[in-house]
Amino acid sequence: MLSNVVRTALCIFMVSLAGCALTPKIEAPRLTLMSISMTSADMFNQQFMVRMHVQNPNDRDIPVNGIDYKLFLEGDSFAEGVSNKRFVIPALGETEFDLPVRTNFVSSLGRLVSRLQGRKQVNYVLEGKVFTDVGMFKRVPFRESGAVDLTTLK
Repeated sequence: MLSNVVRTALCIFMVSLAGCALTPKIEAPRLTLMSISMTSADMFNQQFMVRMHVQNPNDRDIPVNGIDYKLFLEGDSFAEGVSNKRFVIPALGETEFDLPVRTNFVSSLGRLVSRLQGRKQVNYVLEGKVFTDVGMFKRVPFRESGAVDLTTLK
């Protein structure tokens, strides 16, 4: 009787290990900040539309349900938030999407301007999670960095 229980438990364990081994791994999508445009501003709040380019290195579509993000410019926290805009990143493909950003950067604007010292590009880091419904992968973390040309600001 005990050996039947042990065999059954061992079989269940082996099947679950095989299931884990067969589950395809999802690589994080690669994101690039394309442009930033200010949509509105007052003394306390600024709203921007950030245009993002995203590449899917996976052999399956990634249906995106939303994004939780933090955006850093020249090392300073610029914005963070969530977006529930849904879109699909095609398998082994790419697409662009807009990310609405709201921030109050009056206190960090002076630091940003002094760090740029006349340069025409600003360094950024974008990190967060992409929310999806692909199998067991409900949250896919990402962290990308680069530079955006300030002449693309509108």
